[in-house]
Amino acid sequence: MKKVKGFTLMELMIAVAIIGILASIAVPAYTKHVKRTKRTEAMAALTQAAQAMERFKTANNFRYTGAALGAGGIFSNQVPVDGGTAYYNLSLASTATTYTLTATAVGAQAGDGNLTLTNTGARTWAGNACWPTSKSTCP
Repeated sequence: MKKVKGFTLMELMIAVAIIGILASIAVPAYTKHVKRTKRTEAMAALTQAAQAMERFKTANNFRYTGAALGAGGIFSNQVPVDGGTAYYNLSLASTATTYTLTATAVGAQAGDGNLTLTNTGARTWAGNACWPTSKSTCP
């Protein structure tokens, strides 16, 4: 008698079930990691924009008035700053002596909360008086 080689239906169903269980764990973890990475990139962009604001102030009679983001401005108005599909939009509100930089989440990142940075170094995220880092107690 000839022996048939291959998998039984039961073996295939078990393999598919295991793959489904692993995917149900891996996909949310991956999505969370991607959001956190994009948020970190936005925090870095805000810090770089703040440095650009300080350079602007030094070159303009120690005033922030007249600074702008975007094309022709002192810094990009989106994250990623080198172009591509934006997942944060950067905006600037300034007076002669103060400024507030804001990163507003858009697209797939929407709902993640806005990040802000002021000329005094005050940082907020989604209404919390902190930025989320690996060692912070920020929610």
